[in-house]
Amino acid sequence: MRIARFSIDGNVAFGAVEGSAPDELVLDIIKGIPFADFELSGTKVPLSKVRLLPPVLPNKVVAYGRNYAAHAKELGNETPEVPFAFFKPSTSVIGPGDAIQYPSYSRELHHEAELAVVIGRMCREVPRERVKDVVLGYTCANDVTARDIQRTEKQWARAKGFDTACPLGPWVETDLDPADLTIQCTVNGAQRQLGRTGEMIHSVEDLVVNISEAMTLLPGDVILTGTPEGVGPLNVGDEVAVTIEGIGTLTNKVIKRG
Repeated sequence: MRIARFSIDGNVAFGAVEGSAPDELVLDIIKGIPFADFELSGTKVPLSKVRLLPPVLPNKVVAYGRNYAAHAKELGNETPEVPFAFFKPSTSVIGPGDAIQYPSYSRELHHEAELAVVIGRMCREVPRERVKDVVLGYTCANDVTARDIQRTEKQWARAKGFDTACPLGPWVETDLDPADLTIQCTVNGAQRQLGRTGEMIHSVEDLVVNISEAMTLLPGDVILTGTPEGVGPLNVGDEVAVTIEGIGTLTNKVIKRG
């Protein structure tokens, strides 16, 4: 099931995305929230009539760096022996179609296409065999990075945590095996990144186990799983799209921060 979060006539709701042709997609409005038992209302609205929002509002976004060997190499870094985590604040999250605001203190903004894991229930110290039980589904993410700031500051808070640095969407796909999916990024229609999630050094299971050893994960929390090689610059006016097999495409435009 594809679960979207959207707004219509000033109201925010979740809905199940139905259909295959882009111009024929409809939302069956969900009674309740997707983090508990819910029913479909049967009330349907065309996707074209709503505004898609970030599919979840996470309490925290846990991101993993250098989880693809080729990406670590392209930036001159070693691959970590154990998963390497950092955080992006909830205020960095935006949805499909929202603008990425180029931070005024950076001169080198980069895209990073990533598979995002959405947590579906409160959990801690999750054993590997139960990871599937705590995952609601998967969505597309762009770990937008001020690369020049990342190089000069030991902590990545400003480089990766600025407002609009975490586009998510377009929806959460709940019925998906994340083990080996195509992941790509285009900028203004030109391909920049192309890889497969099977190239990850540490799997989704590894990452959920790793972070849940340290902290409680809450429904709607997001885990970013790293990016394949091919990261590169974004400029004001660019349109960047992240596409993941079995999920869809997340598109955002870069604007100057006002």
